[in-house]
Amino acid sequence: MSRRKPELQAIDPNAWPTVAYTELDEGSRRKFEQRRQAVLRYIAGESIKAIEESTHVNRRQLYRWLERAQSAHPDGRPFGFRALIHYARIAEYGRVSDVHLRGERGCRGAAGAFAQLLERYPALAGWLLLQVKQRKILLMQMHTDGRLCTRLRGLNSLHDNFLRQCRAAGLTAADYPLNTNGHAIRSLARRLKAEMLRSFGTAARSAGASHLKGLPRVEDAGTPAAVRPYQVVEFDGHRLDIRLKVVVRDPLGFAHEFEIERVWLLVIIDVCTRAVLGYHIALAREYSRYDVIKTIEHAIEPHRPQTFTIPGLAYGPQDGFPSGHLPELAYVTWECIKLDNAKANLANEALTALCEFVGCVADAGPRHSPDERPYIERFFGTIASRLSSRLPGYTGSHPRDLRRALADPKGDLRLYVSFDELAELVEYAVSAYNGTPHRGLNNATPLEAMEYFVRGRQTMLVWLAEQQRRTLCLMQQAKQRRVRAYLEQGVRPHINLHGVRYTNLVLANSPRLIGQHLLIYMNADDLRSVRAFLADGMELGVLEAQGAWRVVPHNLKLRQEIRKHAGRRRRSANLESNAIEAYVDEKLKQAKKTRKAATELAHVKLLLASAPTVRTPVGPLRSIEPQSARPPGTAPTITTPTTAVVELAPRTSVRPRKLSIGTGQVF
Repeated sequence: MSRRKPELQAIDPNAWPTVAYTELDEGSRRKFEQRRQAVLRYIAGESIKAIEESTHVNRRQLYRWLERAQSAHPDGRPFGFRALIHYARIAEYGRVSDVHLRGERGCRGAAGAFAQLLERYPALAGWLLLQVKQRKILLMQMHTDGRLCTRLRGLNSLHDNFLRQCRAAGLTAADYPLNTNGHAIRSLARRLKAEMLRSFGTAARSAGASHLKGLPRVEDAGTPAAVRPYQVVEFDGHRLDIRLKVVVRDPLGFAHEFEIERVWLLVIIDVCTRAVLGYHIALAREYSRYDVIKTIEHAIEPHRPQTFTIPGLAYGPQDGFPSGHLPELAYVTWECIKLDNAKANLANEALTALCEFVGCVADAGPRHSPDERPYIERFFGTIASRLSSRLPGYTGSHPRDLRRALADPKGDLRLYVSFDELAELVEYAVSAYNGTPHRGLNNATPLEAMEYFVRGRQTMLVWLAEQQRRTLCLMQQAKQRRVRAYLEQGVRPHINLHGVRYTNLVLANSPRLIGQHLLIYMNADDLRSVRAFLADGMELGVLEAQGAWRVVPHNLKLRQEIRKHAGRRRRSANLESNAIEAYVDEKLKQAKKTRKAATELAHVKLLLASAPTVRTPVGPLRSIEPQSARPPGTAPTITTPTTAVVELAPRTSVRPRKLSIGTGQVF
């Protein structure tokens, strides 16, 4: 039966830190080698008696060395072979006897007295830790010959407060530290330095650092290392620190400028090539799950070049986006996406779009850890330094930022950047970033790195199925709506979605669907129409909104605001017939007073400018003529980029027919 200690039977010396014993002096090296051989022979299973005879090492010393080797080092690893070095100390000195006053200059032989004091009075130790945490004392680093030289700032004030705490704890003038000449100020300084330097985070925070940098990256077991394009991508949203304005033209052509709230820039970047796959600009205080899905769509779809109106802005020969530079990268999906724990990112619709539709792994990572997504955070830093900080109205990274005062236009809205100009500047900055040499790619541009992997090394890619490309709306979570109809009133089958009726010719002529549930997929940026599927998954077709909601493009947020506005004021039927137009008029009046109203007005302007329409021959809509600016009964007008005014519908004299619908709704 083995008489070895159970805790010493299963030891793996291969996991122990080693020692460069060849650099030790002759005596220390001989002692270390003797101890190391004894420990290794014991771990190998050799008997204690044989080890004592061959190495002349006492078994008690051998057990002591084994226990010392397995004790924890301050770096988190075991001491290992480091504990076998001659005179190596693995524990702090612990004083047993009390401190007695000797001599006129204070106490002598007081080693370990301060540690003994804190051990006997835990309240003093807790008070010191609180002072370090609250930064009552600061650590200053002195650069001297590459060595770490530190000084404490505020030590005298803290020492006075420490003596008050000692007196409050019951210590008298005959007790340590009040019985010494310097009242243990040097011992206090050594203790504070040791506490601050216990971890780099505490030391950096005590020195005034707000962020920690340079930690070696350790790849998570659940997230693979990015060795090829579209293997790992990162997603995040960045709030641009600039003040913006929106320019609205009235029917007479005069421009009105209003200050609006800030915007969010949502980006998806490839880790391997550092290329930005797609981005989305969200004009809101906080971006939503619909903005997340919109960013995913922009990253998957082929990029559409933008027409610049600012003089001097144009795509460079090396600039662009991966899907525009390489046509075969259109509708390519990725394997893993890293994002933070924002509510919009972890919403059911966003996770469903990523995991089920795109077919990737979503890695949210730990909270409050931006270092887990270093590449996109570094990209946002580039955008802030090259774009945001150079624009008038820059708000700065903190209230005392000098650049904030230098970029302040003193309330002159003419100097602010408009939202349309910002959209062009962001497009230019992102495309230029993809064509700029990157130090992380050995001075190759992200687009060159993407081309090298895709065409040079012929990296395997995964494309979205052809059927899914035509149904990107399926990335959103389906909403169930019941088909309703009123036979006695002659109202055809329809569904109600956010306060508006939707139907089409197929649904309107299908009485068998009355009472059944339909799966509705909507485009949050354009609710004029939605796609409907039966409960078994069969497609029913596109359902169009009824009334004025089918004419003007609008998103979900705009409709909710209009319905809220109509519910508060309950105007006449004129508001219900042209709700969007009346909403624009109301926000136009409020825009001069609040930035929130100006932001909501900018939403409408953005939708009218970008949403596609097939019902008018003038292309994208720019602005609608306010209702109060035209005679009653006339058709609304729209303003194009060339400020041309076009009738939405020609006015012809026809004889109206008498309506037979009893509900008052127009279908």
